[in-house]
Amino acid sequence: MRVAIAGAGSVGRSIAAELCDSGHEVLLIDRDSRSIGVDDLPRAEWLLADACELSSLEDARLAGFDAVVAASGDDKVNLVVSLLAKTEFGVGRVIARINDPRNEWLFTESWGVDVAVSPPRMMAALVEEPEEETDVPDALSALSLPETDLLEFTLPADSPHGGRPLGEIAPALPEGIVLVALVREGRVQAPDPKTPLRGGDELVFLSSAESVDELGALLAPED
Repeated sequence: MRVAIAGAGSVGRSIAAELCDSGHEVLLIDRDSRSIGVDDLPRAEWLLADACELSSLEDARLAGFDAVVAASGDDKVNLVVSLLAKTEFGVGRVIARINDPRNEWLFTESWGVDVAVSPPRMMAALVEEPEEETDVPDALSALSLPETDLLEFTLPADSPHGGRPLGEIAPALPEGIVLVALVREGRVQAPDPKTPLRGGDELVFLSSAESVDELGALLAPED
C-alpha cells in the first residue's frame, strides 16, 4: 500500500515508522526543513513542500496513493489536505488527526475525511467505555470506529517488555495494527521508538485487522 503523510512531526514520523515496518511505501510531506529526517526513516520518501498547495500534491503524484494521513498539528491544515486529497486526487482512504476536540464537527465526509482520529476524545472514551464481554483478550478493550477498532492495553508491572524501548514492539505487531499513542501517568504521548516501556503504561492501537489474538499474545505472553 502507498501512503502519503502530511506532517512530519513526532506523530507523522511515528505513523510512518510503523507503516514502513509493516512493508508499506510511505511518503512524508512537510514544509519545514527541520522536520525532514532522512536518516531517521531511510525507508520513507520525503518531500519538502506545503501540503496545502495543490501544486505540491501534484508534484507528489497523490492520485497514485492508496491512502493519505493528515497528521499535522494544525487542524486547518489537516482539513485542507483531506479535502484536496479526496476531491482533487480521488484518494480512496483519508485519515485525519484532530488536535482540538472542539473542531471535531468539521472532520466529516464533506471535508473528504473518511476516518477522523481525535486522541483526546479517544482517551476520554476509553475511560468511559463500559466493560462488555468480547472476543478480544481480557487485557484489551476496544472502541469501534468506522472500519477500525481502537485498542488499549495496560502493561502489567511484571511485563517482559518492561525496560525495552517502544521501537522494539513495532516490527512484531500483526499486520493491520498500528501503535498510535502512549499514555503514561495520565499524559498522552506520541509513540517515540526510543521511549523505554514501564509497568502501567497504556498502549493505544488503531486496528483494521480481523483478529487481535496475535496482539494479545505479543503483549501478554503466557508463561
